[in-house]
Amino acid sequence: MTLLSVQELAFLFGLLGNIVSFMVFLAPVPTFYKIYKKGSSEGFQAIPYVVALFSAGLLLYYAYLTKNAILIVTINAFGCVIELIYILLFLFYASKKSKMTTVWLMLLDVGALGIVMLFSYLFAKGSKRVEIVGWICATVNIAVFAAPLSIMRQVIKTKSVEFMPFTLSLFLTLCATMWFFYGYFKKDYYIALPNVLGFLLGIVQMILYIVYKYARRKYNREWELEGIDINIKTDGDFEHKFVSSMEKPSLENGDMTSVLTLK
Repeated sequence: MTLLSVQELAFLFGLLGNIVSFMVFLAPVPTFYKIYKKGSSEGFQAIPYVVALFSAGLLLYYAYLTKNAILIVTINAFGCVIELIYILLFLFYASKKSKMTTVWLMLLDVGALGIVMLFSYLFAKGSKRVEIVGWICATVNIAVFAAPLSIMRQVIKTKSVEFMPFTLSLFLTLCATMWFFYGYFKKDYYIALPNVLGFLLGIVQMILYIVYKYARRKYNREWELEGIDINIKTDGDFEHKFVSSMEKPSLENGDMTSVLTLK
C-alpha cells in the first residue's frame, strides 16, 4: 500500500521543483550586485538570461496547452519576471555596443516565441499541437543543459573549479531530479526526458569539482614546497626564500553561466 497516490507524488515533486528552481533563478543576484558596484556590465554577457527568458516563456505556453500544469506555470511565470529584470539591469549598465546586441537578442527571443505560437496554432490542433510544442521545449531544455559543457572543458583544461561553483551544480542537479520525477509521475515525458541529461551532467560537474578541487590543493602545496629554497648556514639556522605568488602560472578567465533552470 503506497502512502501517496501518483497525483500526490507528482504534486510533491513539482512543489519541490518550484522551490529549488526559485533558488536557482536567484543565483545570478551576486553577479548583478558586482555589476551594480562596478557600475558596468563589461565582462558579462546577456545571452544566458535571454535564453532563460525564452525557455521560461516557451514552457509557459506549453503549460497553457496542457492545461493541468499549474506548477509549471508558477515557476516559469516567476522565471520570466526575474530574467526580464536581469536583462533590464544588464542594459542599464551595458555599453552602447552591448545594449544593441542585447536588444537584437531580445527581438530574436520574442520573434522565435511568436513563430512557435503562430505555427503551432495554424498547422496543428489538440494533442498534435501539444506534441509539437512539447518536443520544441524538450529540445531547448537539452540545449540549455548542454551549455555548461564549455565550462567543464575549461575545468579540465585549467584544473581550476573557480568558475564552476559546487553549490550551483548541486542545485541544478536537484532541480533536474525534481522535475524528472514530476514529469515521470505526470507521464509528461517532454518534461522528464531532458532532465535525465540535466541530472547526469550535474553529477559529472560535481565529480569534476571534487577531483580538481583536491588536485588544485595538492598542486598548491607542492608549489609552495618547491618555492622554498632552504640553505643550511654554518650556524645551524635556515634561510627561506619564497617564490613570489606573481610567478605562479595564471589561469584562463572564464565564467559560469547562470540561469540553467529547466523544467
